[in-house]
Amino acid sequence: MITSSAPVLLVRDVVKAAEYYRDKLGFTYDRFWNEPPSFVILHRDNCAVMLQRVEDPTKVVPNWTIVSNMWDIYFWVDDVDAMYAEMGERGATIDYTLCTQPYGCREFGVQDLDGHDIAFGQIISP
Repeated sequence: MITSSAPVLLVRDVVKAAEYYRDKLGFTYDRFWNEPPSFVILHRDNCAVMLQRVEDPTKVVPNWTIVSNMWDIYFWVDDVDAMYAEMGERGATIDYTLCTQPYGCREFGVQDLDGHDIAFGQIISP
């Protein structure tokens, strides 16, 4: 039985990235690992995201740079309108605005400091 998961994103600066996720996306974290900091686990509600610093910034390759319009993380939420309003109020970088997709989700996307696309969607029709 799988009990949880946590996507891992490669970032250029783990401290700045974690602060962005905290301040703009509403995640929390307890600590960084290693000195200088190179790893952190972020939490929001029942989800986790791990960030790992890489020495070579060319190794940070968001999915959309390889496959057009492809996210790095997709979160399903229970109230996408409220989430969109919250992200806007926090000053998150909105990648694409709230819209209804032909696959039955109402969603929007944000982009983090390293260009990763993170989508938040609510299923509106099966």
